[in-house]
Amino acid sequence: MLSKFICYIQSEFRHGKEEMMLNKEDIILNFMKDENYTPMKAKEMSIILGVPKKEYSKFTSILKELEDNYKITKNKKNRYRLVEEGFVEGIYRKNQRGFGFVKVENQEDEIYISKQNSLNALNGDKVIVELIEDKDKTKRAEGKIRKILKHEKNVVVGTFQNSKSFGFVVPDDRSLGTDIFVSKSNFGQAKEGQKVVVQIIKYPEDGKNAEGKIIEVIGNPNQAGVDMLSLIKEYNLPSEFPEEVVEEAKKYGNKIDPKDITNRIDCRKDTIFTIDGEDAKDLDDAIRVIRLENGNYRLDVHIADVSYYVREGSLLDKEAQIRGTSIYMLNRVIPMLPKELSNGICSLNAGEDRFTLSCSMEINPEGKTVSAEVYKGIINVCERMNYHDVQKILDKSDKKVLEKYKKYIQNFELMAELATILKNRRLEQGYLNLDIPESNIELNEEGKVVNIGKYETSFSNEIIEQFMLSANETIAEKFYWLEAPFIYRVHEDPDIDKIKDLNKFLFNFGLKIKVVNDKVYPTEVSKILEEIKGKEEEKVISTFILRTLKLARYEAENKGHFGIASKYYCHFTSPIRRYPDLFIHRVISKYLEDNYVVDDYWIEDYKEKSVQRALSSSEREKIATKVERDSEDMKKAEFMQDKIGEKYEGIVSSVTQFGIFVELENTVEGLIRFENLGDEYFIYDEERKRLIGEKTNKTYKIGDKVKIRVISANKILRQIDFEIVE
Repeated sequence: MLSKFICYIQSEFRHGKEEMMLNKEDIILNFMKDENYTPMKAKEMSIILGVPKKEYSKFTSILKELEDNYKITKNKKNRYRLVEEGFVEGIYRKNQRGFGFVKVENQEDEIYISKQNSLNALNGDKVIVELIEDKDKTKRAEGKIRKILKHEKNVVVGTFQNSKSFGFVVPDDRSLGTDIFVSKSNFGQAKEGQKVVVQIIKYPEDGKNAEGKIIEVIGNPNQAGVDMLSLIKEYNLPSEFPEEVVEEAKKYGNKIDPKDITNRIDCRKDTIFTIDGEDAKDLDDAIRVIRLENGNYRLDVHIADVSYYVREGSLLDKEAQIRGTSIYMLNRVIPMLPKELSNGICSLNAGEDRFTLSCSMEINPEGKTVSAEVYKGIINVCERMNYHDVQKILDKSDKKVLEKYKKYIQNFELMAELATILKNRRLEQGYLNLDIPESNIELNEEGKVVNIGKYETSFSNEIIEQFMLSANETIAEKFYWLEAPFIYRVHEDPDIDKIKDLNKFLFNFGLKIKVVNDKVYPTEVSKILEEIKGKEEEKVISTFILRTLKLARYEAENKGHFGIASKYYCHFTSPIRRYPDLFIHRVISKYLEDNYVVDDYWIEDYKEKSVQRALSSSEREKIATKVERDSEDMKKAEFMQDKIGEKYEGIVSSVTQFGIFVELENTVEGLIRFENLGDEYFIYDEERKRLIGEKTNKTYKIGDKVKIRVISANKILRQIDFEIVE
């Protein structure tokens, strides 16, 4: 067997192209994994593998890279061997208290790393971990960091502290685990107390702090906009578009040239609407609903044809790939595309001719799509509607609005009728209707918080949601059966062990999710959500269920979507703000242009690209989610800073081994640490997610109503602390 394998890899290694490098890494590793392999020196291995002399330097560089990545190592005689089992690669997440956890790809449980075993690794570092204690039923696996493969951060945002001859930058991200020493020669223009960006020039080792050089002064902490700008710098986000990218966007203008209208279905005479928030400027979806003579509905979902303008390989495309998604930070947006496109020629503005990629569906009265057509279109939106006005029309609650849109009232009523049918069908299939209110944070012109409450949605929001779901499902199913290269929105089945833990929590409410043959079906989870509808515990249970489910992501392989209870799902409807949607548009356009007879070479090329783009888009989405959450947490802490000492009633939203989280009516959440729970000593019951008083058996569990007092609020750390009030 080994001799046959050697013959194969000899032929592979004689192929000296650069693109074979990754494959050659695999070849070396597979060679070394053979049971007949004995440790060899580089020269010996090259001879057996038939590496040409001119390729020897490349061969040794591959060995060096494998060694640097801790996949192979040398023994005392400089002979290469595989790194023994018990070593894994992962991302280190550091806790403020010094310990941390390593997340290994495709592994559910994280590995605990004590402070003394952290090797001075920083939060986000890619590391090699040696397992020193395997996981058992009572505790998680424990490890020791052996090597730092890559530091996640080389620049840090923080507050400058000047000590004349030297200084320190205290990071905003306290999980970084180190203040950064700055020598006087590296102060730059920074002054005491200012927010700065510091470049790390030496990472911590042997108990010493990291060293850095201040490369940018952001401003004074209380200066308007500095908080959000600090967050942008912390995550190294692009705040502006390169000039050449903007110029490329500008060349398209804001009007369609009539000579460009070719091979498109003209829908400009149709009654088409956009329905968005009042402040929305990038309008990428428009809709039309009519009733057909056979009693079925026709739903037209028109999506801005962004791929017509953002051509593959262009400067616009390269920039969009880097950004991956638009990021929404309360009072500012970091867009994926320049406003010249997103608010201009790509935005489906009322009264303007616009190119679209459209999906028309015929839907029967039971909500089933019986036929569908995908095509390139041109539309002219008749009215730019907002959710509030549409809801007023449906409720017949505002005479002025009803009068203004009286000729369209039947259109909106028909939309509501179809959306209700679609939603009911989805609920029957197991669609998870997780009604968890979002925060509505109101800011003044200076960016200061003036009020926080729940973001109120209405059925008009659901109309758009249901129609977009239908379009996304239809597109995904159609191109799945075409075996086209694609990016799917994947939401895998929840982990059974986590469902069992969830059931232990639900037991407190007399509820249980049925598990059949170690599998849970969306319908079973949906039943629970419908049962708690309108009850006090709805928010708490819904949140706990959400935390139990896996995160949705992008993949080139279709694996279905558990939360939507759909076999086929993708993101097609927002190409202005999401790169996967833009990628899908390119695929669809290619199939339409080639009349569905697509070149095999193109298909293979795009299959490879779909894997890469899905992975990068998922990573960019994670960052966007973190930024958006951090911006909210920052403003919530700011809002509570002048409310120290005030009392509120809230609900226990989470119970941990270091305290309980309490959410107030306005969605603000704070932590009550053990020491702020009174004189009682509490024991953490992990199984039931509750605290039990050692003397009195007093319990705190998720869903309990409690009275609290605000004792601290730190905007920089994005933390709020409460204490219990008896």
